[in-house]
Amino acid sequence: MIKIDLVTGFLGSGKTTFIRKYAAHLMNLGLKIAILENDYGAVNIDMLLLKELEEAGCELEMIAGGCDYDCHVRRFRTKLISMAMRGFDRVIVEPSGIFDADEFFDLLHEDPVDRWYEAGSVIGIVDAGLPDEMSRESDYFLVSQIANAGVVVMSRTQEYPAGRRAATIGHINRALGEFQCDRVLSKADVITKNWDQFEDSDFEKMMNAGICPADHLKLRILDENGFSTLYFLNIPLPLNELERIAEELFSDEGRYGRVIRMKGFHQENGTWYEMNAAHSERTIKECAGGQEVFLIIGEKLEQNAIADRVIPKELREKVWHNGQVYNGSDQDR
Repeated sequence: MIKIDLVTGFLGSGKTTFIRKYAAHLMNLGLKIAILENDYGAVNIDMLLLKELEEAGCELEMIAGGCDYDCHVRRFRTKLISMAMRGFDRVIVEPSGIFDADEFFDLLHEDPVDRWYEAGSVIGIVDAGLPDEMSRESDYFLVSQIANAGVVVMSRTQEYPAGRRAATIGHINRALGEFQCDRVLSKADVITKNWDQFEDSDFEKMMNAGICPADHLKLRILDENGFSTLYFLNIPLPLNELERIAEELFSDEGRYGRVIRMKGFHQENGTWYEMNAAHSERTIKECAGGQEVFLIIGEKLEQNAIADRVIPKELREKVWHNGQVYNGSDQDR
């Protein structure tokens, strides 16, 4: 049987960064692994962020986005079946940050998926600086992803004092209670170590954490939850302008909506840069390569206002169609 791990976490929590470390540990053990990127978006930036693992021998797979929920579930099932014959020891699934984990558990018990796969661990990634107040929809997805986690791994703990980390655990427990989940996280359930200091014993704990059975109130809000993704292709913005845009979008919720995450790649003077931004952290660093694209993910986004801020006036007609941002789902114009 193939062990299959689910690495969950709300938007911007650091799932992809964690997977880089976790997958490297599994490969150092001599395991043949694959990472399945399971996202609703039609452009999957995280696949590009994980290319270095592919070069080291890890296989990367992706479920194509741009479809409705039921279609997405069918594609998830089909992809797992097609991967089952390739001799993997372990498969890591990285879902969207607005993913309902029930999709994963339901598929594991379906024929024929259950003939080849068995649950490994559900690893929940949580930003140590989780906001004190989030929308009910956001808290629901947080609960869906954390309720069944065998272990919760906090990101960016080195940036926050112990009191802030404790407040984050308190937020999670309040959200669990709001959605009628009887699970209560304790300190023993959460790894708060700086990720750069992870040891083999930490990874072993994650590998063997398993799943924590816990029920909670279920809401079908995936189709009408107010979350959206805008993605911009081949927009020639200098790095300093990207930084200014990020600062403005995150700081003016009244004008732009609640921007939760910005990520993507940009080339300037022959050098590629990787951009990754959330409320708590914004980084732009050199990387080996990429695709000229960046995504803005958030809740109740004001699409027109964001497009006006991001797209240079001289390019507006090329990337604007019937009042909608060109997001790659239409034929190239």
